[in-house]
Amino acid sequence: MSTEATLYDYWRSSASYRVRIALNSLGIPYTRISVDLLQAEHKSPENLSRNPQGLVPTLVLDGHTFTQSLAIIEYLNEIFPEAGFLPANALGRQRVRALSYAIAMEIHPVCNMNVAAHIVSLTGGGDDARTSWMRKFISEGLTSFERMLNHSETGMFCHGDKPGMADFCLVPQVYNAKRWGADIGNLVRINEIAGRCGALPAFAGAHPDQVE
Repeated sequence: MSTEATLYDYWRSSASYRVRIALNSLGIPYTRISVDLLQAEHKSPENLSRNPQGLVPTLVLDGHTFTQSLAIIEYLNEIFPEAGFLPANALGRQRVRALSYAIAMEIHPVCNMNVAAHIVSLTGGGDDARTSWMRKFISEGLTSFERMLNHSETGMFCHGDKPGMADFCLVPQVYNAKRWGADIGNLVRINEIAGRCGALPAFAGAHPDQVE
């Protein structure tokens, strides 16, 4: 594959993690350039010039610049027929999007680094307040996600027996749950699916411990 790609990301960023999984799943080689969120590099003029929101990830692919992880994943699904990140039928695509959005648009924004830092500054609670906040919203969000998996279309993975966009969202969130000590031990389907994903090279190679 002659595709040339550069990914501007941060090793622990959930959104970046999703895109790494997608690129690995397609076998697209990419140059990874770190944007250190803890050093506020995402707010630098250089990063703002390629990502006006001051976020990560940013993917530069064949001379085009893309932002927003799910939009990137859907674009890859459209230009590479073999991707299969979303189902071929409209009902399946709706379900995969609903599952993906439940994480990327419900859990993730509330547990964003900037949001958590603002809560700490408002409450003066320090690290304990941050940890409590993360545990509450991650565990509640994933508990709801577990209920969404109680569906006839759930298979070995979130939708059917091939990993797709919903799994790309789930695995980073499970990583965050473990990082913050959220109580998800009773979420059987989530843990089983995350375990299956973690055994696949595309997911294992995208893990934060592999790219730090």
